[in-house]
Amino acid sequence: MRMNRSLRLTAAALFLVTAATPARAQAPARALGIDTTGMDRSARPQDDFNRYMNGRWADRTQIPPDQSSYGSFTMLRDKSIEAVRGIIEEAAAQQAPAGSVAQQVGDFYKSFMDTTRIDGLGLEPLQGELAYIAKLSSTGDLPAALAHLSAIGVRGIVGAGVGQDQKNSSAYIVSLGQGGLGLPDRDYYLRQDEKFAAIRTAYTAYLAKLFTLAGQPDPDGAAQRILALETGIAEKQWPRARMRDRDATYNKMTVDSLVASAPGFAWQAYLTALAGGPVGEIIVRQPDYMQAAATILHDTPIGTWKEYLTVNLLNDYASLLPRPFVDARFDFRGRVLSGQQEDSPRWKRGVEQTERALGEPIGRLYVAKYFTPDAKARADTLVHNILAAYKVAINELAWMSPATKAAAQQKLAKFTVKIGYPDQWRDYSGLTVSATDLVGNVMRSAKFQNEENWSRLGKPVERWRWGMTPQTVNAYYNATNNEIVFPAAILQPPFFNKDADDAVNYGAIGAVIGHEISHGFDDQGRKSDGDGNLRDWWTPQDAQAFEARTAKLGAEYEAYQPLPGMHINGKLTMGENIGDLSGLAVAYRAYHIALHGKPAPVIAGFTGDQRFFMGFAQIWRFKERDQALRNQLLTDPHSPGMYRAFVPLTNIEAFYKAFNVQPSDSLYRPPEDRVKIW
Repeated sequence: MRMNRSLRLTAAALFLVTAATPARAQAPARALGIDTTGMDRSARPQDDFNRYMNGRWADRTQIPPDQSSYGSFTMLRDKSIEAVRGIIEEAAAQQAPAGSVAQQVGDFYKSFMDTTRIDGLGLEPLQGELAYIAKLSSTGDLPAALAHLSAIGVRGIVGAGVGQDQKNSSAYIVSLGQGGLGLPDRDYYLRQDEKFAAIRTAYTAYLAKLFTLAGQPDPDGAAQRILALETGIAEKQWPRARMRDRDATYNKMTVDSLVASAPGFAWQAYLTALAGGPVGEIIVRQPDYMQAAATILHDTPIGTWKEYLTVNLLNDYASLLPRPFVDARFDFRGRVLSGQQEDSPRWKRGVEQTERALGEPIGRLYVAKYFTPDAKARADTLVHNILAAYKVAINELAWMSPATKAAAQQKLAKFTVKIGYPDQWRDYSGLTVSATDLVGNVMRSAKFQNEENWSRLGKPVERWRWGMTPQTVNAYYNATNNEIVFPAAILQPPFFNKDADDAVNYGAIGAVIGHEISHGFDDQGRKSDGDGNLRDWWTPQDAQAFEARTAKLGAEYEAYQPLPGMHINGKLTMGENIGDLSGLAVAYRAYHIALHGKPAPVIAGFTGDQRFFMGFAQIWRFKERDQALRNQLLTDPHSPGMYRAFVPLTNIEAFYKAFNVQPSDSLYRPPEDRVKIW
């Protein structure tokens, strides 16, 4: 779950734990938990539920000038950033011992905020890398160059790293995938619409600007050559929707087999440079792209490759360089691609840059200040209540056979739950941070992360690792670990409100929890078993029935056109749409289990079921600039928030009853067209 890109948990489990006891029914009435000032009562919930719940909020809310979108997730993220800012600035004010977390965090931030030093240094911090690129003499130098630059975070035409083997989740393996584009997606190069043509024009101007600022020769010609090169790369790349397919992207082979199938590039030399030794088996995510990439790498003149690598270095480090580079990058990536009106304050960018390098050490300080072991335990209870409701839901599926149900229950029983923060923290003591070396700090951080990743090869899988930091406002499901993960920062209003009525909390955080569980059973998650291995555990008939239902769900979303000529991509967003629909359905079931057959109170004139759906829609308050929305529709597996607020509801029978939705209403969907998956 992302918005895409999520205070305390103390009462999170309290409302569920006490809900199961007789004493809970005698407790004082809870607050409504709905921001009614954001509702548009002139809109009928049967016709436009998003407008009904969030219309006045949308009317009175302006997207901040330094942001491309705004909503519930963004507001919480702003709170998290402010909390982290306090932690970082406190660390920066200390005279902390060298090598301590406080020293690393504080000095990294200070190096970013020292603009006088940054401006005075100019391009000096990059001169070593620029000279390295300038010395490349032939395409035979590219394997080592691509490996070297990727270690400091500079993109290349392909990318490789170490992760769990999807068919053997207890082992690490090297994975190789496509890359190489400076624009967000292949469609930005290939679509001929006026908007995309204008973006390509702005992109070449941006590349030329970087070359000019760096004193490189023929900036305009170099920019055009790079656009032509990247267009050729884009033509060979897989669309994002296809890259979601876990079967299609799992192609295990030896490096010798890759060399034979994709001649023209020294693959073993490239991988050996990355791994620090020979590599045997690998997973090739897009085999035909690797064939095309090898040809492009061989056939493109080394001069063009030097321009390509130079501008990639400049672009990837522009935000760390003097003001003209910062402004050039923002003007294109901020204004043109995202619609931002102004750059974020320097302190906010400093916090974000420090988090990118030291997110987990900062998270350790964050949980010490804002989170408790008791809160973690209570939240764990919350999640397991939703898991229990999912177990009931699987048993009651009318379309699934007993054999597949049994396998689904086995998988559900093996779910791992991670709450708040890691049980084990990564060791960052090997990372050197200086208060006077921003570019060096970022390069050393990138190398530290890169070396740590490659060092896992051949070692036991470390399942304790997290893919998000505790201060992240989000949640996720990891298929190879069969785990659901909820960082501390997402468990606060409007997702969880300790003072609110149960119905609202089930509709909000309950649906979020159900969403992440459902990823284990979405169109791709269903392909892995309880041990995290890619394996078909479905009967053919059940798989066919599942796919028929997901096809109907995809068609529902594809009917919506957020921008002229741009519909929601049902295949790209399928997993998240299944997560929203099934998560909402199981959260509703859990809410009614918690009522123990007793009627829900009416609060402020709203029934329990009405408050449940209102709580869900409230978390999807969301506004987005057209430029960012265009990017999201092409690149993001999540549907835009304003659609997530109501489309799942049209498939839930209880919503129709709660708001008396009739055939003449805009949100009415005939019973035979409503989709139920889990």
